[in-house]
Amino acid sequence: MSEAPDPEVVELATKIFDLARQGQTEALVAYVDAGVPADLTNDRGDSLVMLAAYHGHADAVRALLARGATADQINDRGQTPLAGAVFKGETDVIKALLESGADPSAGTPSAVDTARMFGKKDLLELFGVH
Repeated sequence: MSEAPDPEVVELATKIFDLARQGQTEALVAYVDAGVPADLTNDRGDSLVMLAAYHGHADAVRALLARGATADQINDRGQTPLAGAVFKGETDVIKALLESGADPSAGTPSAVDTARMFGKKDLLELFGVH
């Protein structure tokens, strides 16, 4: 039987996930620089990069990736940060992820599948597919 997580730890993790969602890059990286894992995930498997990417915060995405976060970390629904950024139409985030080696064909649906679904020909060209 596992013990319930410490409420203070849960509160801190919630705050850190909110910083990623809000694009509070400076505060977010201060926690990562102090030892919070750059690949920290929430109860749905969403990483800090996923949350920052989905909410359009390219600077936060770049800062996390520069600190060792995984560009293609897949959440519990099989989605990658890149697919989330494509879904939301976040071009700066898409470019930041691609610069860090994100794979447009990773995940289900992948960023490529998502771009096709929404008829985003410019992104398909960016991904090198037709």
